[in-house]
Amino acid sequence: MILKSYEINKINLDNHKIVLLYGKNEGHKNESIRFITNKRVKSINYEEKEVLENTTNFLESISTVSLFDNEKIILIKRATDKILKIIEEISVKDLNDTKIIIDSDNLEKKSKLRKFFEINKNYICVPFYPDNEQTLVKLAYNFFKNKKISIAQSEINQIVNKCNGDRQKLNTELEKIEFYVKGGKKLTSENLSKLINLNENYSVIELVNHCLAKNKIQIIKILNENNYSNEDGILILRIFLSQSKKILGLLREYEKNQNIDLTISSAKPPIFWKDKEITKKQISGWKQENLKKLIYEINNIELLIKNNINCSINLITDFILAKSVS
Repeated sequence: MILKSYEINKINLDNHKIVLLYGKNEGHKNESIRFITNKRVKSINYEEKEVLENTTNFLESISTVSLFDNEKIILIKRATDKILKIIEEISVKDLNDTKIIIDSDNLEKKSKLRKFFEINKNYICVPFYPDNEQTLVKLAYNFFKNKKISIAQSEINQIVNKCNGDRQKLNTELEKIEFYVKGGKKLTSENLSKLINLNENYSVIELVNHCLAKNKIQIIKILNENNYSNEDGILILRIFLSQSKKILGLLREYEKNQNIDLTISSAKPPIFWKDKEITKKQISGWKQENLKKLIYEINNIELLIKNNINCSINLITDFILAKSVS
């Protein structure tokens, strides 16, 4: 059964225990996942590759009853048609209190996974198409209205234009502005421009990449050359999280083929030539279990800085310096 993305409030996991969300609009998908699972237990996240490589363990985990939680929510990320056989097997089982959300990239009309959900009345699929400028302007306007932050319409348009139709980037910009205002500072046209221009500041990506490559000398140099503020913290963390997940995916491929050059040359999206050497260092310097732990810690740091806005950049720089040690 097909629902529109604006009909997400019609999804009830108690009635529809397997849901497919697909499309390029990652920001809208992530919002919808949070809405669907609101006030429920924390989801158990799987990559499709993990499920396919350990199918027996995955199926056993679905049927296992928790002693502590009444229900279980499983999120399968980056799913493709390869997962269909397992979903078909699950669909004939009694899931009890287990709910499954499948998160896929863009699925063509001929996709077997997409067709399975479209024609089956017991399951729901929701396509998420890119946002247009009008939608993003409305989202930004409602955000500032709800947060009671005074801002001109022209400045809202300026923020939206910087995001290039990406809702996830918009959410990051809005969070940065919220942190800035919570710190007791007044939002003006001048400091707004400084806040949103940080998206173009390559030093943040350099900082994160050198941390993942464990180049402490370069990290100290970047920190000394850039005057990061507490409001920059959320962007640094988001880039750190994104880059860590990217390296985790490459590391899985490398452990499978044992050929680092093949891993980098076949990466999607492609790795630019100038980033290849540092990417090799990142892959060589981590193991999967340690990188998964790092991703978990980054999420915890984000929660910590939300409660300590005025010292967020100190918390982040201390964290980055600690992780840059081999």
